[in-house]
Amino acid sequence: MLIFLGLVLFVLLVVVHEYGHFIAARRNGVEVEEVGLGFPPRAKLLTKKNGTEYTLNWLPLGGFVKLKGENDSDRSKNSFGATSLWNKTKIIAAGVVMNWLAAIVIFGIVALLGMPQLVENQFQIKSDAQITKQEVFVGAVEAGSPAQKSGLRVNDKIVSIANQKIKSSRQLITATKAHRGKNVAVAIERDGKTKLYQVALKNNPQGGNLGVSPGEQTLVRSTWSAPLVGVGTTAQLSYETTKGVLGAIGNLFTARFSEAGKSVTGPVGIVVVLNNLAKQCILFVLFLIGVRSLSFAVMNVLPIPALDGGRLFVMYLFRIMKKPLSKKTEDRIHGTGMFVLLLFALLITIIDIKRI
Repeated sequence: MLIFLGLVLFVLLVVVHEYGHFIAARRNGVEVEEVGLGFPPRAKLLTKKNGTEYTLNWLPLGGFVKLKGENDSDRSKNSFGATSLWNKTKIIAAGVVMNWLAAIVIFGIVALLGMPQLVENQFQIKSDAQITKQEVFVGAVEAGSPAQKSGLRVNDKIVSIANQKIKSSRQLITATKAHRGKNVAVAIERDGKTKLYQVALKNNPQGGNLGVSPGEQTLVRSTWSAPLVGVGTTAQLSYETTKGVLGAIGNLFTARFSEAGKSVTGPVGIVVVLNNLAKQCILFVLFLIGVRSLSFAVMNVLPIPALDGGRLFVMYLFRIMKKPLSKKTEDRIHGTGMFVLLLFALLITIIDIKRI
């Protein structure tokens, strides 16, 4: 159920992005010919109002807004091409702005309920930060380890070791070192039920006696500072996302395709991540949706043909060069960009499938 909810919210992010274009176009006198829920082929015309068709389409992967005269060279009345460069900038940028605003709202709500701490030095107002949940879970199990032999599994919550409560990875390491070489009782929680295992720990003074890679689930709740945390988290993660995307693009140019794939995730990877996060709690799913929203914004800001940033870049570039941007040239530029993006998406999908 949580996976389905996460996917629905993910699709809504695309709708939010397109709604930004719709509002900006209307406010700047550009006719909107069609607002589509899902991608073509068209399934049904829902209604037509003020010259705009509202349609339902067969591919439920988001939505789109079709403007009158979308090419820069179009000069028909009330078209995108005929409006001023400043109006075009506002219309194109509106989708990105909406995604950033959505991320701020999502992170603000999550901060009120309990913000997952998934990034090093994650933004918070310390005077208004209260830890509401702190748990340790099994992130990975080493083959042939005491943990595997005893039946511990990935995503098991480690409750205690030798009757000592475990609330952090540091406590887990300390406890397994203190009882190394001994048979200890390890209490875990799985599917809402507590189970007790007898585990014969290794006798290694350096650690690794249980044979698991621990992960932590820490939730920090904010009250009056929640809106500020929403803004700060969006800014922090936008910066981190930009570094990751630019790194992936750099790896593509140097033919390091596997490294590029590690920096980004496609639809298949998102489903896998949602599945893993759904086993934890809805707050982690909402956090991911916020990250995806700002990722949409970051990606669309980049000056890549076919994306919003690319459309603006091409329009401004041709004006700087004082050359006309014909429909044929514009279609060729953005068509090539779309082809490259589709190849990149295919590459990421293949890498995601190999990860499973």
